[in-house]
Amino acid sequence: MGDIVLTSPVIRCLRSQLSDLELHVLTKEAFAGVYTVNPYIDKVFTIKDELGEVVPLLKAERYDRIIDLHRNLRSFGLWLRLRRPRSVFPKLNLRKWLLVRLHLDLMPEVHVVDRYFRAVRRLGVENDGLGLEFFIAPEDEMDLHELPSDYHEGFVAMVTGGKHATKILPAPKAAEVIRVLERPVLLLGGSEDYARAEEIIRLTDGRVFNGCGRYSLGQSASLLRMADAVITNDTGLMHIASAFRKRTVSVWGNTVPALGMYPYQPGTEDQVYLAEVKGLKCRPCSKIGFDRCPRGHFRCMEDQDTAIIADRAR
Repeated sequence: MGDIVLTSPVIRCLRSQLSDLELHVLTKEAFAGVYTVNPYIDKVFTIKDELGEVVPLLKAERYDRIIDLHRNLRSFGLWLRLRRPRSVFPKLNLRKWLLVRLHLDLMPEVHVVDRYFRAVRRLGVENDGLGLEFFIAPEDEMDLHELPSDYHEGFVAMVTGGKHATKILPAPKAAEVIRVLERPVLLLGGSEDYARAEEIIRLTDGRVFNGCGRYSLGQSASLLRMADAVITNDTGLMHIASAFRKRTVSVWGNTVPALGMYPYQPGTEDQVYLAEVKGLKCRPCSKIGFDRCPRGHFRCMEDQDTAIIADRAR
């Protein structure tokens, strides 16, 4: 989901800077809703299991160009089948490998969004500097009064989940942040995060509301937009918060911002704080994440300064 939100500036600029453009998107079925509400996109194709589901339909379109913002084996296989002109971006896999495996940092200080624009540079499309976008369907718009009354004067949203355990702030550390914060806190995440959110609530005595699994992605985004600030792991909702230009505290565990996927808020970078434990020789241990800390100590999260995280959110 985060990767999809990060492509939104390219989609907007393609549509606004090229005349008579018809723009189609191919994505997984689970993410179709993000694109169907995007006003810049004319048609959405989806796959559930494999490319063969849509290749005949895509061939019939006779595209002028394929813009590959995924650049993996699957998208390369699609190009081989369609045989249309293709534009790609520098994925920097070798440099990422050197950073993760040898801790040799040769990564450019360039966000992945700006690298995406390399794929459309030959078309004369440039980054407009307006940042990310996330569109919410009308039926997903939330009313603040659907939350407890003490949230109506303002609250902080805390995103509790993540695809991999080593990218998630442990429940006791999250509870420490909330106790220092002394503000109403809305916990957001999927149904798989519900139990962790309940543990956080048990460890706090403040105003904490468990929204994990209660809301759809669009509804969660609507609530993020209402929040005074967002504390979040490195996950999709982090990028959605940036699309709304929210004050964001981004908590980093086994991965590092140097990989180029940190919150993208051009022009309002001072609203973003990157909470990370620097100086750990074992970090980064992966560009994605693990089910548990490979070293067993999980210092990249256990040593997080919760007082600073709370202060930056305030």
